[in-house]
Amino acid sequence: MYEATNEVYKILIPIAEAQRDYKKLANIHSKLHEAFTKVDQQAGKRVFGTYFRVGFYGPRFGDLDGEEFIYKEPTLTKLPEISHRLENFYAERFGSDYVEVIKDSNMVDVSRLHPEKAYIQITYVEPYFDMYELRERVTYFDKNYNIRRFVYATPFTADGRAHGDLHEQFKRKTIVTTANSFPYVKTRIQVIERTQIVLRPIEVAIEDIQKKTAELSRATQQEPADPKILQMVLQGCMGTTVNQGPLEVALVFLADLVDPARVPTPWQHKLRLCFRDFSRKCFEALRKNRTLIGPDQRDYQKELERNYNRFSERLQPMIRNNSVSPFWAKGNLMRQPLQEP
Repeated sequence: MYEATNEVYKILIPIAEAQRDYKKLANIHSKLHEAFTKVDQQAGKRVFGTYFRVGFYGPRFGDLDGEEFIYKEPTLTKLPEISHRLENFYAERFGSDYVEVIKDSNMVDVSRLHPEKAYIQITYVEPYFDMYELRERVTYFDKNYNIRRFVYATPFTADGRAHGDLHEQFKRKTIVTTANSFPYVKTRIQVIERTQIVLRPIEVAIEDIQKKTAELSRATQQEPADPKILQMVLQGCMGTTVNQGPLEVALVFLADLVDPARVPTPWQHKLRLCFRDFSRKCFEALRKNRTLIGPDQRDYQKELERNYNRFSERLQPMIRNNSVSPFWAKGNLMRQPLQEP
């Protein structure tokens, strides 16, 4: 909360100035110097809370029946931890035979619940921001301070299954709003509003590719560079065992664009742009990794480069623009031999 120190002292500094209290002003600026130094020293190392949505269902809960709350837990708290804790807490109160944890994030049909039991539904959630908010919430602190909207996703298919093939995989994003903002004096705040957005299969694919692109970007730009993190992300995108993941997405949703006469739909056009950005980030990540590897990892690097080139060659006909050549066609650095260290 070092950043909040500045906001508090913005109120106190004019008072001290009006009173000509230079000793107090010196102390205030000393405190500010200390706080800003901490912010700089701990950049990239700070961790904030983890959030969960908890719903209570059943007459045994009394006034809590049907209510939802967002719980703020210590950093790195896992879903099984809070689930086990709440289950034990209410089992001591109602009896273990009368407490049941709902293990999915689907809408709860209360008509199917046993009237004598107390049901708890726990879902991991993340802070949610609109695009215009992200332009102002730049730092990690900004994205974890004064937040009251959270989101969780539920995959589903038209026939009722949770998961299916790419062309039939939908996703329901539920955005909940709390009565107050975190951080707060309490560790749980009641949910007062919820909104649902249903993503079609191609929208789900776009979101997945954007997520992979963001992971590549963070791993590439991390300072100091972390070869293990970078290679782990690259393996997830270009490894032989998962290489068909992004490529399969392209084949499912963009295969018909191989025909130059075919006009892409707006969603196909957006997915093509996402793939161009994804391919560029893969290119940059591989180039960065070449500068970090040792002699014992050259074969691994060459394998990643071969996977990237195969991926690019198969992807290019689906995302090409006849008026603009793809960036890798202008000279693929991945085809250059590795330099001796």
